[in-house]
Amino acid sequence: MVDIGLPHILVVDDDDRLRDLLKRYLGENGFMVTVARDALEARARLEAFTFDLLVIDVLMPGEKGVDLARSLRDGGMTVPIMMLTALSETDDRIAGLEAGADDYLAKPFEPRELVLRIEAILRRYGTRPEQDMPGKAETSDVKFGDFCFDMDRMILQRGEEHIYLTTAEQDLLAALARRTGQTTSREQLFELTGGTGSADPAASRSIDVQVTRLRRKLEDDPKQPRYLQTVRGRGYVLYTD
Repeated sequence: MVDIGLPHILVVDDDDRLRDLLKRYLGENGFMVTVARDALEARARLEAFTFDLLVIDVLMPGEKGVDLARSLRDGGMTVPIMMLTALSETDDRIAGLEAGADDYLAKPFEPRELVLRIEAILRRYGTRPEQDMPGKAETSDVKFGDFCFDMDRMILQRGEEHIYLTTAEQDLLAALARRTGQTTSREQLFELTGGTGSADPAASRSIDVQVTRLRRKLEDDPKQPRYLQTVRGRGYVLYTD
């Protein structure tokens, strides 16, 4: 593969006008940008280049964006994914998260917001360095079993193995890790991980989805979790013992 050496974004959208707008705007904000009009073209780009982040439209002709994201994740791809869609219902956001998306932005949106979200994701993944912070405390690690979660860098390791987490999974684990041994409700977790409108029952389901995904990475038997446990009628708790 060709490695450009700069933060390289792949934009996949069948809307010619939006695709061109994003290519120009992201380019003006310090990114290398490659575009594709559909999933087929995106796969060809992925064969040719190394990317730091994918921006994928949900509704495209042929293979849908959610299906593309799910296929890439099932194939072992760990590059962060931002989903774009005209659909703003919670169920649609859940579908994107279930497919392995790191973030979700509903159309219409301000291009500047997209840039800020991309930069936040890339900082998490170490592509864009954090600004120096004088007096910053030493790394805060939370250890449970063979796992070590670095909450400063949002990195999960099991021994020497790095465990890939989406941004949503990082946020959820961080929220639980800050309250080890304490039960946190779904509504609280939704708000702590950047969600709004927690009164919507579907918001709780979005947390359940992320918990299910996270358990698959933390537990030897996700159906009988040792660390990330459910407290019936109250929420979830992370145990470190």
